[in-house]
Amino acid sequence: MGGLPDKDNLLHAFAVRYSLAATPPGGSCPNGTGGVGQPPFDSTKPCVVLFFGSDRLDNSGDAQQGFWFFQDAIGLGSNKVGGGTGFTGVHRLGDLLVVSDFSNGGTTSTITVYTWDPGCTATNKPFGFCADANLHLQATSTAANCATAAPNDAFCGLVNPSTITMPWSFTDKSGTINNGALNGEFYEAGINLSLIGLSGECFSTVGAETRSSTSTTATLKDFILARFGNCTSGLTTTPKDAAGANIPAGGLSIGTGSVSVKDEATTLTITGASTWTGTLTFFLCGPTALGSPFSACTGGGTQIGAPIPVSNATTFPILSNSAQLTSAGGYCWRGEFTSGTSGVPNATDATLGECFTVNPVIPFVPTQASADVQLGNPVSDLVNLNGTANQPGSPVINGPLGAPAGGTITFRLFGPNDTSCANPPVFTSAGIPVSGDALYFSGNFTPTQVGTYRWIASYSGNSPNTLATTGVCNAANESVVVNATPAISTAQTFTVKDSATITVAAGAGNLQGSLDFQLYSTSNCSGGLLFDSGPISVSGPSPQTRETITTTITAPGQPTLSWLVVYTNTAPNQAGVTSTCNTEGASLSIHNQ
Repeated sequence: MGGLPDKDNLLHAFAVRYSLAATPPGGSCPNGTGGVGQPPFDSTKPCVVLFFGSDRLDNSGDAQQGFWFFQDAIGLGSNKVGGGTGFTGVHRLGDLLVVSDFSNGGTTSTITVYTWDPGCTATNKPFGFCADANLHLQATSTAANCATAAPNDAFCGLVNPSTITMPWSFTDKSGTINNGALNGEFYEAGINLSLIGLSGECFSTVGAETRSSTSTTATLKDFILARFGNCTSGLTTTPKDAAGANIPAGGLSIGTGSVSVKDEATTLTITGASTWTGTLTFFLCGPTALGSPFSACTGGGTQIGAPIPVSNATTFPILSNSAQLTSAGGYCWRGEFTSGTSGVPNATDATLGECFTVNPVIPFVPTQASADVQLGNPVSDLVNLNGTANQPGSPVINGPLGAPAGGTITFRLFGPNDTSCANPPVFTSAGIPVSGDALYFSGNFTPTQVGTYRWIASYSGNSPNTLATTGVCNAANESVVVNATPAISTAQTFTVKDSATITVAAGAGNLQGSLDFQLYSTSNCSGGLLFDSGPISVSGPSPQTRETITTTITAPGQPTLSWLVVYTNTAPNQAGVTSTCNTEGASLSIHNQ
């Protein structure tokens, strides 16, 4: 290059970043000592280190080198600046500049570490750590030789003190054979970023440069730009219940028809950037059919709540807004981090760990059979259906409650004396339509045999939120006894007999005619005729006595009896005669026991 000294002509440059297991202070890679300007040791965090270096065409003189680690992607631009071109990309807060000054033999080794800080306006302005405009002095040492570095030193560098063989193709100005580099032609250094509090920076471009001096205003001589690494983002989310507790492995219940859930952004890990911004957004997919495999929510779904702003200052975990679900089934969350920082990528968690189940309910069918009855009377059953869940709403996620549970209830009656309900039922009701929790009636059935009858009520359920359920034989309150009580009727009988004597005055001649005896169940011979003897012949001289035959009769209640005797005369010059009703004063008292 025209005007470029050979000692400042860079041929190759390299940089690599490692996250190593941290060792306690004094070890090979501590991430903190708690000393001045250093964070305390933390065994849960890695030790982040940078190794970098370059080779140059010639070793004729000391070299001052700078290494920029940019967060933005930096490249060569097409715009003219002086005799060359400018760059694409911009500085960002936290860009890292390492300036080294090494003598040819490496006996003098000075390293200074700066970060880009727009808050600095000039040297010591407005803060003492300001080395120049936009440059924040992080650390410096005039004894930063790796050959003599102490265990807790934050950085060091060195040049090759003698000829070495380079691991890549290399030809210096002297034409040293076998990829040989004379002493001072190869430089390498390392920085423990954790010890100076810069482990969170994300660098995407590295720039190696030779400089006219170690001054912050030095003239640049040569440079090499290369892509370095990328920041990484990792989001871990976990489904939660409405209270923010973990959802049990068996899932949640749909309850009376709805259940609330949330998602938790448990951790958001950004590596390579100490400052960043972005938003968290939560999505919920489902439901899938119960019992089927979960389907990860890799896209789409219902957005739950507005995006939540987050940054490196945000405290985690963060809970999403609640999502109200009205259907049983399988659901899966997806958490999305959308970066607002260049170089920091987006992140998503849509793993199956974000999935959970909402289970249907099993309702209760307590029943009450009708009371025991006499044969010939009807029996029935009554079920108090409870514990159902409303049907799914529309939409299922964050929609309204659906209609009350539907389906039907069927009543079956077994008996008589079918103790295991194993025989065909003697009665099966039609399906009784269901509309949520309520009382449902079987209708009446009249058994034709005595014995013990047993009811069983079955509910069809209403998928997907309410499962079917059936009662069991011999359940409490589900038996009814049909009895038959014998009837008894009584009737008393008694015997009756009556006589009558007919007389006529002397000189009237012989009697000739007939007697008729009548017995009534009343006291006035006016009805309720119990006995009638019919005509009994009477003839011969006066007096004549006639009597009835002994007769068995049945009298209702407790009657008062009355006899009526009628004599019908057929003799000349004589008349018939009728006795006065009940002249005998007959009565009968009957007492049923």
